[in-house]
Amino acid sequence: MKQIIKIAILGGNGRTGKFLVNQLLNQGFSLKLLIRDPNKFSVNNPLIDIVAGDALDEDKVDTLIEGCQAVMGTMSQREGEPLLSSTATRYILKAMLKYEVKRYIVLAGINIDTPFDQKDIRSRMATEFMKANYPVPHADKQKSYAILAESSIDWTFVRVPLIDFDAAITPITINLENCIGDKISAASIAAFMIDQLTKDDFIRQAPFISNA
Repeated sequence: MKQIIKIAILGGNGRTGKFLVNQLLNQGFSLKLLIRDPNKFSVNNPLIDIVAGDALDEDKVDTLIEGCQAVMGTMSQREGEPLLSSTATRYILKAMLKYEVKRYIVLAGINIDTPFDQKDIRSRMATEFMKANYPVPHADKQKSYAILAESSIDWTFVRVPLIDFDAAITPITINLENCIGDKISAASIAAFMIDQLTKDDFIRQAPFISNA
């Protein structure tokens, strides 16, 4: 696997994204962040380059990914705004192919289905709740998985239950068919995603992770 020196981050100013950014910085990675309003980004670190813009702007996504060796995303759908996930995924993949970037690790909820799932009743209920109450963003995120599945890049689609915004990194369960636990800390999510930068255990797969 190509040595990863600089990572493109989408969603780095979000609640989970901040944990990811801080852990990456603590491990000495250089980062390139796409931030809609840089004035609202409070981390000042020489390892960070900021690209001011939006993931729905193809040119900004292209600028973000140029010069990076991996891409990580913790974006979530913004209420009342245009659908984000599938469009941003297409732009990300296009730029990754252009700059020969192979590794993409992205965060999603347990409600996204794959052909390999064997969800228990609790996970199925959570999935059906999202489909019933947020049908349009759910379908758009589901479409982003389909786009990745048809691509040639080394993606990992990390699926998580309810996020606890606690700083602690705790032991996790990992399962490719079903979400075992009902919560996970944001710090544990970040640690797992970073771990995947140098591992190939879950390339082109969509693991469920939860706190043990």
